[in-house]
Amino acid sequence: MDRIYVDHAATTPIHPAVIDKMTYVMEGIYGNPSSIHSFGREARKIIDEARAGIAKRIECTETEIIFTSGGTEADNYAIFGVAEAYREKGSHIITTVIEHHAVLHACQELEKRGFQVTYLPVDDQGKISIKDFQEALRDDTILVTIMYGNNEVGSIQPIKEIGELLVDHGAVFHTDAVQAFGIEKVSVRELKVDLLSVSAHKINGPKGIGFLYAKNGVKLSPRLFGGEQERKRRAGTENVPAIAGFLEAVTLIDKEQDLRIEQYQKYKEVLIHTLKKHGVAFHINGSLKDSLPHILNLSFPGTSVEAMLVNLDLAGIAVSSGSACTAGTVDPSHVLVAMFGKGSPRTIDSIRFSFGSNNTVEQIERVGEEIAKVVARLTNK
Repeated sequence: MDRIYVDHAATTPIHPAVIDKMTYVMEGIYGNPSSIHSFGREARKIIDEARAGIAKRIECTETEIIFTSGGTEADNYAIFGVAEAYREKGSHIITTVIEHHAVLHACQELEKRGFQVTYLPVDDQGKISIKDFQEALRDDTILVTIMYGNNEVGSIQPIKEIGELLVDHGAVFHTDAVQAFGIEKVSVRELKVDLLSVSAHKINGPKGIGFLYAKNGVKLSPRLFGGEQERKRRAGTENVPAIAGFLEAVTLIDKEQDLRIEQYQKYKEVLIHTLKKHGVAFHINGSLKDSLPHILNLSFPGTSVEAMLVNLDLAGIAVSSGSACTAGTVDPSHVLVAMFGKGSPRTIDSIRFSFGSNNTVEQIERVGEEIAKVVARLTNK
């Protein structure tokens, strides 16, 4: 049985070219980047080239890229770093109820430390209201952290509009762009963000490497203490092979992004068409228009998350859900609860499909056909 992977929002397979690049570096460039001898300089060159390539991709300067261990560290560094560095100016933070837990749990921890956090609600499309944001903004707001695109339903937030509103305010603006980077064309200058988080394993790069864009002039209290790596902002010997692989993944995006977007939009159409052809009852969670092209979240009335995931896995199809399933109980997706309310069936009967560059139209058609079989069994139709 051929297996089909449609869970790319969770992680993506490493591209062969990225593996080749990392293998080359691991085999031949093993010096410590902080060493001044030739071995160290070779490793330093790899990092400098990656920093320059990534900075060009998001339209910032090289000094504004801080390599991290991934998106979670980048989010935490942004949130705790700003909170501690700007506490004398205020203690108010604005975020949303549908953020990734790397942001939500960080904000909840800051509340324990005396900070005030406003969690903006979303509508049934998973989007915040600019009016709500304006009403929440205060003179003592020091940080706004709002994700670019949601990892469960794909909803895209009005980041550019928020950036414009904050131009003459003192608050630092951070966006978690982990799901959007590589899919959307991200320019920190156009968005007017001060901080932006990215992870390599979402774009066919390696796990364990990411970056935080930090606009020159933004103060950040360090999270790690030790050496003077990353311009004294993030101590620790750099992961040179992973950084090299990160750049390779970014380079591939530059060549393939428009094609990928077109493919993913096509896959959405194919899956929806196949389900309709087989008479499957479903609801789309979120918007097809204002959403990330690779994410499609569907509710299947009369089913349950656990049963759908298990049955599809047995059919060789890997999908995901925002629900946490443990010991036969379901902790509903906080994103879907925010969109539809805690008692809504959509919080426990919804599945996320997320597409990648290795998928094909034929695979997506088979996914739709297998779903039809599973739903028919579970609903006795």
